[in-house]
Amino acid sequence: MRYAQLSSFFNFIRNNIDPESSNPCDSPMIRKIYRERIKTTWEIVEKETVDEIIFRTTNQRNRLILELMARGGMRIGEVLKLTLNDVEDQKLLLREPKSGKEHEVVFIPQKLANRLHSHAIKVCDNPTDRIFPISYEAARIMVAKAGKMVGIHLRPHDLRRHAATFASRSGVPIEIISKVILRHANLSTTQRYLGTISDQEAIRWIENIYG
Repeated sequence: MRYAQLSSFFNFIRNNIDPESSNPCDSPMIRKIYRERIKTTWEIVEKETVDEIIFRTTNQRNRLILELMARGGMRIGEVLKLTLNDVEDQKLLLREPKSGKEHEVVFIPQKLANRLHSHAIKVCDNPTDRIFPISYEAARIMVAKAGKMVGIHLRPHDLRRHAATFASRSGVPIEIISKVILRHANLSTTQRYLGTISDQEAIRWIENIYG
């Protein structure tokens, strides 16, 4: 709204008073500063649905990819870059992460770590070989098909958001969710990931507390 008013003001001057004047609002920097912020909301996939998706995925490679996003909060690109060298029991090393840091660490449940290591030593001939040597598009299609099994439209990032929301609803402090699970630089980014509470989820919590 502020940008539109300013732009209209300077356009009025140019069109009616001084044809040689310029409109500073035409600057890309000004447009970026004053552009309207659109609040993005996502529908969070509930735990029961995620569990069913994972349980019904029989291909070991695909199941591990889904679990690393849903249980470890990983981005699909981070999963696909993993090599045998990056796996150290429950700690996974992310090289050249999105944050720009030299590296980051992901922590995963022990049972998942055991299955990941077992799969990795089977498919990797060398320590630097990728554990999941498929393209992003192939992974995205796999995730979409996994969602169709339970009748939902599923995208890779939905599983990362699920990891954050489930942790939040389980009582994990937001600082842990932000710094450990999602590895965000600030809490405001993490808060946008956390989904709204459905009526079913609200009733479940009330029953757990007071029922």
